[in-house]
Amino acid sequence: MMSPPLALQDNEFQRLSAFIFDQVGIKLPPVKKTMLQARLQKRLKSHNIDTFEAYTDFVLSPEGQRTELIHFIDVVTTNKTDFFREPAHFDYLTRTALPTIMQSRGDCLRKPVRIWSAGCSSGEEPYTLAMVLSEFAAGRQDFRFTILASDISTRILERAKNAIYSEDSTYTISSHLKKKYLLRSRDPNSSLVRICPELRSLVAFKRINFMDDDFGLSNKMDIIFCRNVVIYFDRPTQQALMRKFHRQLRPDGYLFLGHSETLNGMDVDFRAVSSTVYRKT
Repeated sequence: MMSPPLALQDNEFQRLSAFIFDQVGIKLPPVKKTMLQARLQKRLKSHNIDTFEAYTDFVLSPEGQRTELIHFIDVVTTNKTDFFREPAHFDYLTRTALPTIMQSRGDCLRKPVRIWSAGCSSGEEPYTLAMVLSEFAAGRQDFRFTILASDISTRILERAKNAIYSEDSTYTISSHLKKKYLLRSRDPNSSLVRICPELRSLVAFKRINFMDDDFGLSNKMDIIFCRNVVIYFDRPTQQALMRKFHRQLRPDGYLFLGHSETLNGMDVDFRAVSSTVYRKT
């Protein structure tokens, strides 16, 4: 007779959800219990652990926090993104934000424009930024840029670094940019494409926890894209993160949020300059 499937008990879910909130600020409501139970099955098998109670004790132990915490975070985090997602942001970037920065600074060659894709998931956003900024830089000898892409999940960062995607996922990229920046597989039966090496070299990847005070970054940013990420945080955590973003931005720097995210009602020194686009004040 087959043994009944493991069940994640309410008290175990509460301990795990409180732990993940303390570690990375993600709020797991009770409706996520079934999802967490399903996703953790592989972690129990990998450690030959028979019960969720034993796994919970393990991951909360000092040894578990050293060796299992990163894998547990990978299980909890949700990664969904697309190339050229919310395209109006990229129009605003090239038509308004970048020309404004160039005009106010006057020296974007010696001091490159720094952009941070915060919560980059599998890399579609930072590679979109790399395409957009490369096109913007063409013919502008006085313009240079750097792109930092970060995520809390080591697993998803490896996928982003590999830069291999299904051809179906590139439908939002124009044919001109596809020809210029995407490489097809030599296998005629393959439906995979890869970002070209020149574009990949423009993006630096780093694991960053938004709960860290200074993010471990030494350079101030001109622009931060953090879209469709803070919806997983409660309001106090969102406000604390926005204040840290404010400190990380240069004067008059830009913050781009997701279409369903807003700073309305938050005590932070940003002013709205376009739909879900804010500027440091």
